Amino acid sequence: MSTITSGLQGLALAALATAASGAGMQGTTYGFGTTPSATELARFFSPHPDGRGLPPGSGSVLEGKSVYQQQCASCHGENLQGGIGDRLIGGRGSLVNADPKKPPVKTVESYWPYATTLFDYIKRSMPLTVPDSLTDDQVYAVSAYILEQAKIIPEDAIMNAESLPKVAMPNRDGFLPDRRPDRFPPAARAPHQDLAIAPAAK
Repeated sequence: MSTITSGLQGLALAALATAASGAGMQGTTYGFGTTPSATELARFFSPHPDGRGLPPGSGSVLEGKSVYQQQCASCHGENLQGGIGDRLIGGRGSLVNADPKKPPVKTVESYWPYATTLFDYIKRSMPLTVPDSLTDDQVYAVSAYILEQAKIIPEDAIMNAESLPKVAMPNRDGFLPDRRPDRFPPAARAPHQDLAIAPAAK
């Protein structure tokens, strides 16, 4: 048997042993951690612009005003003008201008392309001191209030998983799709797939 053939057989046996050990490790535990429950996993979601992933619930502008005054105004201002927290409304038309004395004002009203992002951000991050403490109804309600104050929806609007994705944000068409992934080869044909990895120096 040649040295090359012997070496190839050795590599094949090593590969089989690695595959077998990997298959056996799928049920291996290390004595710490737990499998998250469905309830725990339900906290981690990110709704799509078309509304997929939004939870049940609803909220009105009037209900949202009450939630805002209790939970948000101390940081974002009584009139959503900002303070400790970001300004939430205004700034339309300020993103594209050639005047250095008029910097862009990025707000929900002037910048955000999707209303579903508003729900997602409030649910995950607000209020600052106790994030994820608002109910889904409260988040829908405060989203409705912010959108109404920005003159994007009427004062009698009700926000829920069906109506929120349909909100036409003022800067929705101010974004261009990122087509860069189309210019790269699939991962299987990427250059690094064909490169041999040199052994570590001893």
